[in-house]
Amino acid sequence: MNTNENIAYQDKIDTSKLPEHIAIIMDGNGRWAKAQGKHRIFGHKNGVKAVREVTEGCAEIGIKNLTLYAFSTENWNRPKLEVSALMELLFITMGKEIKTLQKNNIRLNAIGHLHSLPESNRKVLLELMEATKNNTRMTLTLALSYGAREELTEATKKIAQAVKDGQLSIEDIKQETITEQLYTKNIPDPELMIRTSGEHRISNFLLWQMAYTELYFTEKFWPEFTKNDLYKAIYEFQNRERRFGMTSEQINEQLTTNN
Repeated sequence: MNTNENIAYQDKIDTSKLPEHIAIIMDGNGRWAKAQGKHRIFGHKNGVKAVREVTEGCAEIGIKNLTLYAFSTENWNRPKLEVSALMELLFITMGKEIKTLQKNNIRLNAIGHLHSLPESNRKVLLELMEATKNNTRMTLTLALSYGAREELTEATKKIAQAVKDGQLSIEDIKQETITEQLYTKNIPDPELMIRTSGEHRISNFLLWQMAYTELYFTEKFWPEFTKNDLYKAIYEFQNRERRFGMTSEQINEQLTTNN
């Protein structure tokens, strides 16, 4: 798409009504590469550009939290060569992008079963998180070796252990109790989730956190996704009515009262 269209969508966005947290399932790298007659890893390499574009795009307009589904627990079942290449690409890219993160005042965060990562990769990740921990413009969270069902299972075990140890009573277990045991306990729930490549599912991603998230699906493969596509998704989000179980009339009454 041309630059003029990009500017037009950005100008349409109401910066006073931005989603505080955007989550993205970056899908379609392999299929995009196949369409080019290339190996799947070629798609992953080209997907790096989209990561940079979207991260910069979010920071530029004032998004405070961006979470990228980089590697799921199920992804470990892919061919070993692809998994190895993905890990190498991911952490080489992260090392190269540290200057960009610092320059743009972006904090790097990670969620998931991080102990499943190769030790050398986990070391690099922790070093980058430490180096950017005081950045305040935006938090970029990478979901690595992440699976929502595993996250919820771990949270349940911690709560059960607290009950067993007499630190918590069953009657005191609330939604907040579960939220406090999740990887994302310090991150607001995503208001907008974007998935590329034409797939219409959430694939074990932030199941608890996305109870009232607006879902946006696009046919574009991830390597094709641009800032303009990001702004278009945000623009559509801002034009949806979010009712949270209430009626339109109740929402309008609330808006009138608040104004």
